[in-house]
Amino acid sequence: MHSDLTAPRPKIAVSACLMGQPVRYNGGHKQSTLCSQTLADYFDFVPLCPEVAIGLGTPREPIRLVGDPQAPRAVGTVHGDNDVTQALADYGQQMAGQLTDICGYIFMQKSPSCGLARVKVYQSNGAPAEHAGRGIYAQAFCARHPDLPVEEDGRLNDPVLRENFLTRVFAYAAWQQLCAQGLSRRALTEFHARYKYQLMAHNPEQYKTLGKLLGSMGKADPHAVAPRYFRALMAALKQCATRRTHTNVLQHLSGYLKQAISRDDKREVQHLIGQYHQGIVPLVVPLTLLKHHLRHHPDPYLAQQVYLQPHPENLSLRNAI
Repeated sequence: MHSDLTAPRPKIAVSACLMGQPVRYNGGHKQSTLCSQTLADYFDFVPLCPEVAIGLGTPREPIRLVGDPQAPRAVGTVHGDNDVTQALADYGQQMAGQLTDICGYIFMQKSPSCGLARVKVYQSNGAPAEHAGRGIYAQAFCARHPDLPVEEDGRLNDPVLRENFLTRVFAYAAWQQLCAQGLSRRALTEFHARYKYQLMAHNPEQYKTLGKLLGSMGKADPHAVAPRYFRALMAALKQCATRRTHTNVLQHLSGYLKQAISRDDKREVQHLIGQYHQGIVPLVVPLTLLKHHLRHHPDPYLAQQVYLQPHPENLSLRNAI
């Protein structure tokens, strides 16, 4: 099944405190077992702490966001005139310019520098605003890389969000490889063909739309079409697949085996797809059986489908969805 073992390990940037580095304001860390252990075998991590990078020592006076949630300032909690907003934004711009080879970023949640959402923004009365903000550094970084898969550490505890994020990271890495090898109309068409069932699981409408985009490419320069295609692909993959959409894909895959397997085998396949659809078994169960039959009755089109192996099997990401 599809998994390129010769490919370099994808690089993921990560808030340094999540890797166990003692960079927090109190001299502590927020080590994430997922980042520092589970994923460390599959990715090269680039740990960053913007607050330390801009010269705030460890330990240090904590900072917090204040003012307008749409455009907050990052200031010291004790010395409110200690404003590091510009320094954090500049560092975000700088790192966004340097880290062009990463395939994802895991941010520390609720952090005034790194939080992606739901960061408290304090008002003059001392209470947080009704609308939360984004960390200053994260905002500046993400503005320069709108298609990059980004997630907060806490949300990665949710198996569906974790699987979705890492699927996007590997898609981003595959795209980087494609661009490095040279874009051509054929390469784009083949890339899209490999993502057929992955897209059907996430966003069936976008699969058709993207196919039309490539179909109307004609004599156009693939370098002009590629960024539009990739932006739409990453947006489509960001939509989490559901039991309903996965079931639809499993039915499509089982259709390839119609002529090849016995009536009893077909019945078993349908039984497990039904059990998955009802929430009785996880996705890995019907998929494993389908892969078993496809190994005995290979199909060249299915063999290249990313859906069958969007991430390393040993990560067990589909055992809980």
